[in-house]
Amino acid sequence: MALKLFKVTRIFIVACLCGSFFLSSIAQAQRIQAEFEIKLVARGLQFPWGMAFMPDGKILVTERNGQLRIVTPDGRVSEPVKGVPAVFNQQQGGLLDVALDPEFSKNRLIYLSYAEPEGSKASTAVARAELINGGLENLQVIFRQLPKTEGGIHFGSRLAFAPDGNLFITLGDRGDYMDKAQQVDNYFGKIIRIRPDGSVPTDNPFVNHPQAKPEIWSYGHRSVQGAAIHPKTGELWIHEHGPRGGDEINIPQPGKNYGWPKASYGSHYNFMPIKDEHAEQGFEEPLYYWTPSIAPSGMVFYTGNQFPEWRGNLFIGALAGKLISRLSTDEKRVLGEEQLLMHTARFRDVEQGPDGALYLLTDEENGKLLKLTPKLKLTPKRK
Repeated sequence: MALKLFKVTRIFIVACLCGSFFLSSIAQAQRIQAEFEIKLVARGLQFPWGMAFMPDGKILVTERNGQLRIVTPDGRVSEPVKGVPAVFNQQQGGLLDVALDPEFSKNRLIYLSYAEPEGSKASTAVARAELINGGLENLQVIFRQLPKTEGGIHFGSRLAFAPDGNLFITLGDRGDYMDKAQQVDNYFGKIIRIRPDGSVPTDNPFVNHPQAKPEIWSYGHRSVQGAAIHPKTGELWIHEHGPRGGDEINIPQPGKNYGWPKASYGSHYNFMPIKDEHAEQGFEEPLYYWTPSIAPSGMVFYTGNQFPEWRGNLFIGALAGKLISRLSTDEKRVLGEEQLLMHTARFRDVEQGPDGALYLLTDEENGKLLKLTPKLKLTPKRK
């Protein structure tokens, strides 16, 4: 049975908010007893969605309105990068995730997921291009979720490179097409696995199934907006939005069915119940779930040195929950949860930087890039 959310009463940080929730000075930090400090890196980002760290320490940040920015470690935000494909910027659609090729230092390739328009319709697409002199060149679409459909919700769109070099792409059910998540002849409500050039790995689970889409890795998903590779096992971990409750964490296995919309620990928006039995219906039980929903977003396993006590923990941002969830895990289970930065902001993404700090994006018109570092240890003044 899935491990259900329990509420945590201990909060790691108490902040004095002077118009915002990050610390504005060392003097403030000295007055606050906290496990970590929050530093503002950059502001003025337009509903940022995803980020990726380059070898030189600069950060690629997507904005949902279709712009890609480069943020320097000292917080300077570039003009929009040229060469980004056109996006369907409505509701949840737009320019979404960004990832670096595992061989980025050699080939300069980056990958973008986005809602690709076609008239009034759209679908999730993934393109790759070379980042050269601050612009994108030789852009190539390597995957399209077809057919394109009406509506602006449930695009999925997280990108995660596995240790074998294959690329996982998460796809939503596009809302009105939820029933198709139970069928393998389409791309709705699926996780797919492709090679970096868009070709299909020969060991994908449905590659020899004549009626199935060969890119499919797992199915029965709703709207997967978080994906991360486990640092020890190399397996993909995901979370997905439930309807009215029932956000899930899963380790999607090849060819397995995760139940949506026939099974959920939430209910439909019209309060119609959904069977919560997964295994009894032949589906995979989630590892963990939240009811009520926190609307989870980006996620990352922490492996850095700045917070040694957090190594191996899974960090997940939350939109409706306005918090960061820290989950203690082993290789196959979620063992417990602590909720950090509660009631502060809609957090769209959380990533680990090369410096071992945790970086956060806030989902707002004046979006911020924030950095979590260990608290300042004060040395008593000599009298």
